[in-house]
Amino acid sequence: MSKSWVAIFSGLLTLAVARAEAATELVVATVNNSHMIEMQKLSSYFEAAHPDIKLRWVVMEEGVLRQRVTNDVASGAGQFDVMTIGTYEAPIWGQRGWIIPLQFSASYDIDDLLPSIRSALSVGDQLVAAPFYGESSLLMYRKDLLDAQGLPMPERPKWQYIAEVASRIHDPKKGIYGICLRGKPGWGDNMALLSTMVNSWGGQWFDMNWKPQITSPPWQQAVSFYVELMNQYGPPNASANSFNELLAMFSGGQCGMWVDASIAASYVSDPQRSQVADQVAFAQAPTAVTDKGANWLWSWALAIPASSQKQQAAMAFVQWATSRLYIRLVGEKAGWSHIPTGTRYSTYKIPEFLQIARFAEAELEALNSANPDDSTLPPSPYRGVQIVPIPEFQTIGIAVGQQISAALAGKRSVAEALATGQRAAEREMIRRVFQPYVDSLKASAEADGDTTSQ
Repeated sequence: MSKSWVAIFSGLLTLAVARAEAATELVVATVNNSHMIEMQKLSSYFEAAHPDIKLRWVVMEEGVLRQRVTNDVASGAGQFDVMTIGTYEAPIWGQRGWIIPLQFSASYDIDDLLPSIRSALSVGDQLVAAPFYGESSLLMYRKDLLDAQGLPMPERPKWQYIAEVASRIHDPKKGIYGICLRGKPGWGDNMALLSTMVNSWGGQWFDMNWKPQITSPPWQQAVSFYVELMNQYGPPNASANSFNELLAMFSGGQCGMWVDASIAASYVSDPQRSQVADQVAFAQAPTAVTDKGANWLWSWALAIPASSQKQQAAMAFVQWATSRLYIRLVGEKAGWSHIPTGTRYSTYKIPEFLQIARFAEAELEALNSANPDDSTLPPSPYRGVQIVPIPEFQTIGIAVGQQISAALAGKRSVAEALATGQRAAEREMIRRVFQPYVDSLKASAEADGDTTSQ
């Protein structure tokens, strides 16, 4: 090789190294579920379109992710440039200024976002987290089992009818349980379902004075119904089951009915992932006294912490990963049954998706009917369906979930579980000095002529 070619090659190599060194590195914190892992696989397409940006992934289990991103954003440490958060964190962190408002180009078409999901991820009218996928809750059931008993399934059944159906199709000797519901304790586990049941029985987490309502009649009725239903027609050791366990059971043909996240519909109706794919049908989540709050609303979303020093590059990535073009990329590269659903109207107009997604119409209806601004029969001081977007809710939800799970396991009565949960909620509200609740206690004490609470 001549000296001139050596010089040219050396110059090009130096230029390439300089460009690589100059590239902006974005640190992306995300959860280890299948949709997010697919995003990581396809991120090379983003890097090819943005050669000045490189992505570094930090993939964690959900509990670890919540702890690490919460600690980072609260302290302003700036370890992450893009965070995966949910509809619980987004309004709280947005109000506190921990995450920045999102500003995308016109091509993003923000009006294509489903209104319920957009509202849940906004502070006022400003989007603070971009939805990667969204979900509501659906009833998934074995149509073959119902047909064998001559039982129809209404589009929006009542819980009492669900109990009747469960009694007719329950056949544990054949390894088929009438109904499968979450029992594992946690604010995002059993309480996601139970909150919607309480809503539908006419209950709420807090009244307008922020007093916990966990011992109110709707809570007692909903939780008693749940425990009795599961003890009679549910699988054994139900208090240990959450989404993943129940997904495996339903896909394996062990559950006659299952009320859970709409995201499961794409799995249980996929012949490659479900033994009962051809026998599955879908309906809206059951109701009792009211339809309000009967099906939950959740989204995993991407947000940019205010502590990031690379916000412009982060904005470009978030726009790409939550765009219509990304959804189509997933469909073309991974298959249309793998696309992230529940965020955009346009998703439900893709012919290739509709051809394989028998659940699409039911899922869209569920998402459109979930209203975080009107999810309880009595007026409530909070926005949200199955969650209450205040910092205290995580601790309260975990405590109440543990008590109800113990009742399901037969370790205590429903009345004892709810009374203990009520006390835990009251203690937490006072311990955190939740001012509206403390003020209501003071007003009540003053009205009674008692100043000891002051």
